[in-house]
Amino acid sequence: MQNLRDTMAGVGKLLKQAQKMQKGIAEAQQRLADERIEVSHGGGAVKVVVDGHGRIQALTLHPDFLKEGATVVEPALVAALQEAADRARALHEATMSKATAGFQLPGL
Repeated sequence: MQNLRDTMAGVGKLLKQAQKMQKGIAEAQQRLADERIEVSHGGGAVKVVVDGHGRIQALTLHPDFLKEGATVVEPALVAALQEAADRARALHEATMSKATAGFQLPGL
């Protein structure tokens, strides 16, 4: 009977931890949605803004830069998008790691 009580107490503690972690994850997700990461390339001719999830929020191309042609514009645009995605991914991983840091599964 004692083992059953101990098991139930452990399950209750695990559920409380899971609820706390779920709340922390939801808060982290909202912070990431509100976050803005701005990246520019081509001497500022290309600007990309993404949120903490990596979703593009804004893209600005200087009109004079567009006159350079596709062989100049495309690589700068790709570089800006890639850097923005990389920075968002790093922020996302760090934020989510922090949100789940205290969660420990018993027996692992």
